[in-house]
Formats: sequence, structure tokens, C-alpha cells
Amino acid sequence: MFATYRPILSLLRGTAFLLAASGLHGLLLPLRGQSEGFSTTALGLMGTAWAGGFIAGCFFAPRIVRRAGHVRAFGTFAASGAIIALLTGLIIDEYAWIVLRAFTGFVMAGAFMVIESWLNEKATNESRGTVFGLYMMVTYASIMGGQMIVAVGDVRSASLFMITGIFFCLSLIPTAVSTQSTPRPLQDVKLDLRGLYVNSPVAAVGCLLIGIANGAWGTLGAVYGARIDISTAVIALMMSLPF
Repeated sequence: MFATYRPILSLLRGTAFLLAASGLHGLLLPLRGQSEGFSTTALGLMGTAWAGGFIAGCFFAPRIVRRAGHVRAFGTFAASGAIIALLTGLIIDEYAWIVLRAFTGFVMAGAFMVIESWLNEKATNESRGTVFGLYMMVTYASIMGGQMIVAVGDVRSASLFMITGIFFCLSLIPTAVSTQSTPRPLQDVKLDLRGLYVNSPVAAVGCLLIGIANGAWGTLGAVYGARIDISTAVIALMMSLPF
């Protein structure tokens, strides 16, 4: 059993740090924005910008991976995430945050593509379900852990932004020092949205509606909690429990 996981342990460790950073940053921004008096429209646009950046990343990030390889691309995405997190702590401005949030979405799309293509290559037909089940456990546990850090920090200080940057940087180390073989270069593929819909209309529409609901909740749930005077610790728990 352990032999099945050995080739992906370094990647999963890096994934844990990366998604803890993402979870912390994603909850920190609306809470800090709310405390700074940012408009609801601006806070909502941060979520929209993240989604837009993520979609762009799905189309353009593969070019980076094909050019640089999986390990270097992952390092690029993680380092970019750290830079963006630190910039949001330095520049407290709603318009700047909207732009930076779009770049975060792009970075996370690229990171997810590297992680999941890497896992897919390392898994066999017999172990694929187990490998991706473990990956999803790491994913949600890490996001929850990152969000819960907000409960013990001060959203008005710069410390949580720095912790986010540290986590992004920590995600680089496991894959950078790993001796495991890296995946083969990506093949050029085309995203066929119409084909997906034709193959399963119910699934396609369901995914769209779930994405809309999750986006609204993930972006503005914390803002609503802050406006009705729920404590930061309870908001962090409230946002983490759905995972």
C-alpha cells in the first residue's frame, strides 16, 4: 500500500501547503476588506476576478508547463502566489485587490493542472481511485486548516498575509528536493465545452450552478458573518465546515 503512495508523497506535501495558503488568503481578503470598508460590489468582484483568472489559467497555464516542465512550472505558480499574497498585504486598495485576485485565480489553475496531471500519470488504473481520494482528503483538510488560521490571527495586521506567503513558499520545497521522477511533458489538448455538454447536459448544468453557489458563498459568506457581528473564529469555522 505504501509503495502506491511513495511516488506522490512529496507532491501531496507541497499541495497541502499550497492549499492551506489558498484557503487562508481566500478568507482573509473579504474579512480584511470588510473591516476596511470596501463596498460589497468590490468584494464580490474579487470572487469574480478569481474565477475569471482561473478560467484564463485553464487555457494559458498549460503553455507554461509545456515550456518549463512540471517542477519548474509548479515553482513558478507557488512563488507567484506568495508575491501576490504579500502585495495584497502591502497595498490595501479594493481595485488593486480585484486585479491581484485575478492573478491568484490564474496561478491556482496552473497549480491544480500540474498537481492533477502529475497524480494522473503516477496512478495506475488499479490505484487511481485511492490516489485521487487521498488527494481530495489532503485538499479539503488543507483548505480548512488554512481558513482556521484566521481564527487565531488578527485580520487587521499584516501577519496573516506574511503567513500566507510563507505557506506558498513552503509548498515549493517538497517537490524541489524530491528524487522521484517527474511527469512526461504535456500533450496539446483542446477543451471542448460543447462536447462536454452533449455528453452529459445534466452534469454540465449542475456543475455550472454549483460553481455559482460556491462562488457566492466563498466570497460573501464571510462578509455577511462580519456584518452581523459574528466573531472571526466563528466565521472561520462557518466557512470551513462545508468542506
